[in-house]
Amino acid sequence: MSVPESQKQVAIVGAALSDCGRVDDKSAYELHFQGASRAIADAGLTKDDVDGFCSTGTGVLQPVELAEYLGLRPTWVDATGVGGSTWLFFVEHAAAAIRAGLAEVVVLAYGSTARANLKRATRRADLSFGSKGPVQFDVPFGHTLISKYAMAARRHMHEYGTTVEQLASIAVQTRENASHNPDAYYREPITMEDVLGGPMIADPLTKLQCCIRSDGGGAIVLASAERAKDCAKEPIWVLGTGEAVSHTTMSEWHDFTESPAVWSGPLAFDRAGVTPADIDITQLYDAFTPMVLLTLEALGFCDKGGGGSFVEGDTLTLKGRLPTNTDGGGLSACHPGMRGLFLLVEATRQLRGEGGDRQVPDAKLCVCNGTGGWFSSAATVILGAD
Repeated sequence: MSVPESQKQVAIVGAALSDCGRVDDKSAYELHFQGASRAIADAGLTKDDVDGFCSTGTGVLQPVELAEYLGLRPTWVDATGVGGSTWLFFVEHAAAAIRAGLAEVVVLAYGSTARANLKRATRRADLSFGSKGPVQFDVPFGHTLISKYAMAARRHMHEYGTTVEQLASIAVQTRENASHNPDAYYREPITMEDVLGGPMIADPLTKLQCCIRSDGGGAIVLASAERAKDCAKEPIWVLGTGEAVSHTTMSEWHDFTESPAVWSGPLAFDRAGVTPADIDITQLYDAFTPMVLLTLEALGFCDKGGGGSFVEGDTLTLKGRLPTNTDGGGLSACHPGMRGLFLLVEATRQLRGEGGDRQVPDAKLCVCNGTGGWFSSAATVILGAD
């Protein structure tokens, strides 16, 4: 598919990761700096070209503190905080700002030392997705974030006959993709037996069905079509976006088997003028295996309740009919607390043909979908290359 000229308004012109995996010698600020400076250089720009900045989750005055640390003086900023989907929300907000003439070049940055902090016993909660706010009433009963996803998985199994083997196959296929990524934290292939026989974390989710904990960060650079002409690499166009929020209190979740991507997805597809059948690859937030299954259903890649059979076999692998999380995702490659930014970097690399051993041939259209909290928020971004 060739991107229509009318859709060429805002593009990703730079994308890069910081050091990722085990990073014991850098702060979150340094990881932000690495990712942002590498992405700006990837675009063939300098920090003086940047007039917009998006970040969240670090510092009391973010993004003020981070912009200062990075040497930026933006005239447009956004610090939206909706969990792991935040950076997909940022794309919609930044693209709107660029189209409105409020900014020309916007950096979206992230960095976290979540693994190192846990090892140092200095973990801090930047969001109220812990023991504060409405969630405080769940905490005394051990109702953690993981258990909320386990409840969703069990409800889906009850209503639609989804099996533990189908959920486990998502972890196996994601690890297969990670085996082709030299930067993935875990690359050793795993089997269904490995997944199902692992320690139970929250029934039915075993350890290998839960995201890893790593350090890392990265950034992307968005620019207007006019500025994109002068950048170092071919632009990856933002074709359509959508965002939605759902709940934090479990009793307010209208349907335990439905992601809010059921609202953000159709908005993005409609604005992009494409359908799920047109998509070549997907990058989906995968903190837990049921997140992938519910997202695929919500985005229309299969019928509701049909996610279990859809993911069987090699559907999600590099050679499958819908290559998903081609870098190994949060289940195997990198998950420093919030993963939304990594979806956008991997999508950009795939659409540029920079995937190396994990490159999906002729990838031209990609759907990225971020999820925050426990299906509390969702944002969908559709990207295209000429």
